[in-house]
Amino acid sequence: MSELLFSPLRIGNIQLEHRVVMAPLTRMRAKDPGRAPYQLNAEYYGQRASAGGLIISEGSPVSDTAHGLPATPGIHSSEQVAGWQQVTDAVHRRGGRIFLQLWHVGRISHSSHLPAGSLPVAPSAIAPRGYAMSADFRPVPYEAPRALSTKEVVAVVQDFVQAAKNAMAAGFDGVEIHGANGYLIEQFLQEKTNQRTDEYGGSIEKRCRFAIEVAEAVTSVWGEGRVGIRLSPFGTANDSGENDPLPLYQHLIRRLASINLAYLHLVEPRASGAGQAEVNHKDVPSASELFRPLWPQVLIAAGNYTREGARAAVADGHADAIAFGRLFIANPDLPLRLRCNANLNRYDRDTFYGGHAAGYTDYPFLSHAEGLV
Repeated sequence: MSELLFSPLRIGNIQLEHRVVMAPLTRMRAKDPGRAPYQLNAEYYGQRASAGGLIISEGSPVSDTAHGLPATPGIHSSEQVAGWQQVTDAVHRRGGRIFLQLWHVGRISHSSHLPAGSLPVAPSAIAPRGYAMSADFRPVPYEAPRALSTKEVVAVVQDFVQAAKNAMAAGFDGVEIHGANGYLIEQFLQEKTNQRTDEYGGSIEKRCRFAIEVAEAVTSVWGEGRVGIRLSPFGTANDSGENDPLPLYQHLIRRLASINLAYLHLVEPRASGAGQAEVNHKDVPSASELFRPLWPQVLIAAGNYTREGARAAVADGHADAIAFGRLFIANPDLPLRLRCNANLNRYDRDTFYGGHAAGYTDYPFLSHAEGLV
């Protein structure tokens, strides 16, 4: 098997030296009040930067009404832009590249996160099953969201536009649109969460309209080759899921391909619960294999990949790069460890969300001697 995983790759107009990508990972460690990144976040991302490697940041809410979890760093205020600038500077000093993930959670929120205690917004007024996390980190029942008016949907597209401009001002190399895991864009895509009767609901074409408009609008800010999108066609996270995902996502991916985005980032079905639900891993399809024929640009695959699985996926042409999540949390130098086939640190789930340096910036790097094994 060739070492394509560690060979150069061009994404849009950015040259990478290897194909090990850091996946977007919510960590809930922004500075509050203000929901802004600060020095600790810059240290974390800087640790995980590698020469010619790509990092996709944690989801960053595009407006004050887009938040749904405590201590998540936004991209809608000057303080947040300045905080993210510390992060991009730290990554660039190490020779890395970093895209910001643009995020709107839609109904996966709670009034404690939103201005004046307002209700979350969504395509339709359908409450998710399960529990939200309040602003003080408590589990609370989801509330029924308020359905966006047609005019408000157009305004949310403009929130993505402004966030894309803010990301450029913060020094990012590009942006990724979060269209996965049951959040607002996916809520528009799927029948169970979209029961609208206007131009944004009903047929597959109409349900895809919001996602396409966001992609086109963000590309108008950054230009072709600097915008990616993340999708989870077989996702079950956050009470999501489409009964027959193939027709929906075949249509959507064909339409997105015509926009000439930098990449498509697919979450594999074996990771479709996004850490929230157990998923049957037997006889599940491969999203990257299914949709690869429809996608002419770079395809990034994510979802419980091992070193050998990642090497095989790239060697077989199913994906051009592999995004790692939990392994990157515990191994700040993951590309080096994978290249050397070195031992990996074990991650601590108890420190994934919230807190300070523990489980965030204190994982050990590979020693020189270990790297020679």
